[in-house]
Amino acid sequence: MRIGIDASCWANKRGYGRFTREMLTALVKQDKENEYVFFMDSVTAGPGNFPPNVECIIINLSQPPTQAASASGRRSIPDILRMGRRVSKERLDLFFYPSVYTYFPIFGRVKKIVTIHDVTAEKYPELIFSNRTNRTLWNLKVWLAIKQADLIMTVSEFSRQGIIEHFGISGENIRVVSEASVKDFRPIHETDFLSDTLAPFGLDISTRYILYVGGIAPHKNLSTLINAYSRLINDTNHKDVKLVLVGDYERDAFLIDNNLQDLLKHLQLKDKVIFTGFISDKELVCFYNAAMVFVLPSFMEGFGLPAVEAMACGTPVIGSKTSALPEVVGDAGLFFDPDKPDELLEHLTTIVEDGALRKKLAQRSIQRAATFSWQKSAVQTLNVFNDPGVNGPIS
Repeated sequence: MRIGIDASCWANKRGYGRFTREMLTALVKQDKENEYVFFMDSVTAGPGNFPPNVECIIINLSQPPTQAASASGRRSIPDILRMGRRVSKERLDLFFYPSVYTYFPIFGRVKKIVTIHDVTAEKYPELIFSNRTNRTLWNLKVWLAIKQADLIMTVSEFSRQGIIEHFGISGENIRVVSEASVKDFRPIHETDFLSDTLAPFGLDISTRYILYVGGIAPHKNLSTLINAYSRLINDTNHKDVKLVLVGDYERDAFLIDNNLQDLLKHLQLKDKVIFTGFISDKELVCFYNAAMVFVLPSFMEGFGLPAVEAMACGTPVIGSKTSALPEVVGDAGLFFDPDKPDELLEHLTTIVEDGALRKKLAQRSIQRAATFSWQKSAVQTLNVFNDPGVNGPIS
């Protein structure tokens, strides 16, 4: 087959981009039979770090899709049409969208597979969109993507059920392909390397800290984490524990929770909570390794890739039970209701005080993370591409 790919999400620095880059790289490496054509804008094409033996077609757009498709952005109609028309000129047997985030319509008889990672935007629109217009445009985009798709792909059984319930799609038309961490995320025992990486942030390997990695959008529910943390350090035995929040908060494509700074000021936590901003994977692996525990308190996660990265480093995980985390993390973590800071506080206290439990969860985490790989995901994706169910629009 000659397979077209919407590669415009490649430049996204969040989970959508990670999925796009790692999945497509593993896919092209494994697949020796099919031909791949990547379609992208000139900004995405700039770094030129695409897999070998892939044809890249660059479309000049007024704005990069990863920026225009953000919570406060808006893709222009001419740009959408340029993408669609250019794809339609190629002879393709199949077209794959790694994320509905940068979806654009194409017409003709080519088979289409669209990835919907989760239904967070549908369930919590007030926490995702800055205004009603952007919410409406998102809903229109997803509706059209589903109407055009021959199959829907998603990243967990949790997300699959959410898509079935929200959109009324038959489960027979949805396939699950998991995510994974990259090999960079692993246990590190070189204390000098860890110390040198943490030092610029006022940390060292002896610092006891709780770690969060991700966006600072309202749906990430960081206020619950901060409130639980504030109560944790009220105990004199835990006053030295810090909270580290890792993420690209200045250029995030999603909304920023501007109430967090006021909350930190109110709780007098300014000197206890560390915001790192964007950091490289080389730095991030050190933060995972040195943390006592990783917490992902989101109201919803379609997969929860940072949790798998943390597990691969041997870091215990605490996550919300209203997400894919119980499915993904399994018995390697602890779970709480994201609306109940008391439950999170109880788990934090247990983890901080119980070294034996931390060690047991660390061992389980490494074993659990090893069950995921991008190679396995690529095989799953190839099975979707060859699925006999790709035989006509699903609705």
